[in-house]
Amino acid sequence: MTPANAEEPEIKCPGTNTVEMRWCASESLQESKAALEKKLSPEMLERWEAATKEVCAAAYAPYQQGTIYPQLVVGCDDRLNRVLLEELRGLGS
Repeated sequence: MTPANAEEPEIKCPGTNTVEMRWCASESLQESKAALEKKLSPEMLERWEAATKEVCAAAYAPYQQGTIYPQLVVGCDDRLNRVLLEELRGLGS
C-alpha cells in the first residue's frame, strides 16, 4: 500500500465552478494585498482595508444572504486595491 499523493489541483483562473472561482478570487486579492503592503505604511494599509471592507459590504448588502456574497466582496476588495495601485503608479510611488 502506498500513501495517497496530496497534490494541489491545477486550477485555471477564472475557474469553471464556484470553488475554483472563489479560489481564483482569493488568490487575486492576496496578490493585490501583497502589492499594497509594499506601497503603504502598516497604519495606512489598515485604514485602507477598513474602508474597503465597509464600502464593499455596503455595495453588496442586497446579496448578503446569498452564497455569492463572499465572492462579490472579495472581488470588490481586489478591484479597489488594484485601482489604488494604479493611482500610486501614476504618482510615481
